Amino acid sequence: MEGVEVERPLKLHFIPYLAPGHMIPLGDIASLFALRGQQVTIITTPSNAKFFTKSPSSTDPFFLRLHTVEFPSLQVGLPNGIESMSSTTDRATSSKIFAGAMLLHGPILDFMEKDSPDCIIGDSVYPWVHDLAHKLQIPFLSFSGFSLFTVSLMESLRTYNSVNSDTDFNLDSGSYVVPNIPHCITMCSKPPKLFTGYMEMVLEWMIKSNGLIINNFAELDGEECIEHYEKTTGLKSWHLGPASLIRRTNQEKAERGSKNVVSVHECLSWLNSKNDNSVLYVCYGSICYFSDKQLYEIACGIEASGHKFIWVVPEKIGKEDESDDEKEKWLPKGFEERNIGKNGLIIRGWAPQIMILSHAAVGAFMTHCGWNSIVEAVMGATEWYLNGIEEKEKVVSRDSIEKAVKRLMDGGDEGEEIRGRARDFRDKARLAVQEGGSSHKNLLTLIDDLKRLRDHKPLD
Repeated sequence: MEGVEVERPLKLHFIPYLAPGHMIPLGDIASLFALRGQQVTIITTPSNAKFFTKSPSSTDPFFLRLHTVEFPSLQVGLPNGIESMSSTTDRATSSKIFAGAMLLHGPILDFMEKDSPDCIIGDSVYPWVHDLAHKLQIPFLSFSGFSLFTVSLMESLRTYNSVNSDTDFNLDSGSYVVPNIPHCITMCSKPPKLFTGYMEMVLEWMIKSNGLIINNFAELDGEECIEHYEKTTGLKSWHLGPASLIRRTNQEKAERGSKNVVSVHECLSWLNSKNDNSVLYVCYGSICYFSDKQLYEIACGIEASGHKFIWVVPEKIGKEDESDDEKEKWLPKGFEERNIGKNGLIIRGWAPQIMILSHAAVGAFMTHCGWNSIVEAVMGATEWYLNGIEEKEKVVSRDSIEKAVKRLMDGGDEGEEIRGRARDFRDKARLAVQEGGSSHKNLLTLIDDLKRLRDHKPLD
């Protein structure tokens, strides 16, 4: 209407790290902003574009675009097309992918100098996002792939280590109570120096930002945790999740991420034939790889539990034609004949996880406790490691697995109590992302705050 000023949308550039557990949730968060009419650009490399090409159908492509920069394959000694942490199972290649991701600073800066945004939302793994924002004189928000509780816990350890630098906190063994945190949290062992050194760097990069984007909802992290973190660091956190709930239909859920190796129809048909809460879903993430010995123990444990299952085994992608001798290194003899079809499914590669988890037949989730899996399920590890490719010293026994599954799925009071708590958080998660919910309010407030920063107006 003539004479009425139309509010200018924000121009936002998202820079996800090159791993599915980072790209997928940050892509969904980018879609949240696009759905609110903001102009969003996701910056990635050519081989990783597939993680973002299937946005929710309700997202207007006018507001969400993809820009690719070449991955420096030659510089880091990798063949063309190997650009994601999900492309490898060995540490040397993953180190090269990490090195290549760090070299994206230059080409991304070149792009942004020609197409400057109002704000950058960058993965906390990248140390150079602060330099980009500083050079362009714009704010930037750091995306954390963890819950704020985890970030706050790590920050407490970092603060403790810096204050008590004369004592080597990391050399002690055994369990300990985390210092300087509101709740009494006991860890089973202290993190190794390699882990704490890396995490301290990431936390320092976070602190330089204008705030954290958290793929969680405030009710799960808890107001006490949020207040503690913001008070001790002076950094604002924005809970905008669970971002996966932006996917409403089975098709949208199935298209999230990479290409599935099992058809949606096959998976749904199998689940539809099962009773409610009768299926165990086993998946340890996209870049968590186990030895054949550990896979064998998992197979024995889930079979001994007597419950139906869907087991995602990315270690065996493309190995459907294994010989019997090769197969028997990780599967008990006759396992497939006894189980596959009526009692179970094995998926060798990418699976439509959100669709599976949201099905009524799924009653339990066995996972690696990665944050995306937890928040997607909203339903303990005993060994520290930086990534899922490292060789694990400990093997979880079939007896432990069998007992854990039966504890949750055999119909006892304890299992029902656990499932009841999961349902409670599921309901709270759905309310959080609906209009008037905590995550929805946070999104609208953040958009308003960023617009005021852009227009040089004081924040409330």
